[in-house]
Amino acid sequence: MSSALLGTSVVIGCSLTAATKPGHPSPAARNLYRRAVVLDANLGPGFDDSLPLPEASLARYRESGLTAIKSTLGGFGNDFESTLAEIGFYLRVMEIHPDAFMQLRSASDFATAKRAGRLGIIFSFEGVAMLEGKVERIQLFRDLGVRVMQLSYNTASPFAAGVLASPESGLTDLGRSAVEKMNELGVSIDLSHANARTTSDVIALSRQSVLVTHAGCAAVHEHPRNKTDQQLRAIAEKGGVVGIYDLPYLTPSPRQPTLEDYMAHMGHALQTCGEDHVGIGSDTSVQAFDTSPDSMAKFNRLVAERRARGVGAPGEDRPPFVEGLNTPLRCQIIADSLLEKGYPSRVAEKVLGANFVRAFSEIWKS
Repeated sequence: MSSALLGTSVVIGCSLTAATKPGHPSPAARNLYRRAVVLDANLGPGFDDSLPLPEASLARYRESGLTAIKSTLGGFGNDFESTLAEIGFYLRVMEIHPDAFMQLRSASDFATAKRAGRLGIIFSFEGVAMLEGKVERIQLFRDLGVRVMQLSYNTASPFAAGVLASPESGLTDLGRSAVEKMNELGVSIDLSHANARTTSDVIALSRQSVLVTHAGCAAVHEHPRNKTDQQLRAIAEKGGVVGIYDLPYLTPSPRQPTLEDYMAHMGHALQTCGEDHVGIGSDTSVQAFDTSPDSMAKFNRLVAERRARGVGAPGEDRPPFVEGLNTPLRCQIIADSLLEKGYPSRVAEKVLGANFVRAFSEIWKS
């Protein structure tokens, strides 16, 4: 699933039910959250379609406590023109609301966003349709601020193979050229939707660390979108970071995952990768997912469309949230849970954002 799937019509305006009410984090967690750079490595802002944004929306972003988010643009199959238009819309939002948002393009921007109290947004791609098979397009989009790219969504692409593609398929010759270009330009390579062959191919070829910004652990629950221990270790050994997502793929269908399920994946990732290589990549939206009948009907139509197009993963029969984390303060709750389980505050701070900040800063070269 993609955060781009979660359009504003799906996720805004929900009342907080028992499944969405934030908990009551400890003073230690609240203090840590206030001082930390909080980076969610795959989260949609859920911008309203009309500008300027309403004050209620701006207040929600401020109250979330987030320093930065990596957001997917271009969906899983948007063409060149529509992707440019979406980038233009995001830039227009920042122009109209310069006190609320800023684009993150360099390592120093994380500290700037934290200091200014603005939500920093990293532009990223999951799909590759906007590249139209042209490696030179990577330069164009990098110059527009797209600092994170994947080589395939769930299916095969001209560059590589996704998790639903043949396991024998991997990085293509064009994909090898793309990896070299991304390394040259300082574009982070994200393998969240890559199959095992593509993952190993890219890790072997890339001169830089590579990322899995949003996934789960196959050892906790086996699913095509969850990564094996071998893959997790390889990402960590390359210097990368793995973000744990809020998707239903954390548990078998039809059970909606809970906070404890989420923490099982988080704990396993920390044990397998080490404390310097794990973060958060929710793959939902800043605001809580709306579980009202109208919103669920919209969501179900989108899921049906994904199935018809052959990109839907198994388990997309449940909405994209974790019970206990369906709130803009999900990262604070995760930090509190880490402290409650006995992890030192330094580990919680790394998971909250320091690990991804380190990786992005090293890769971007500026």
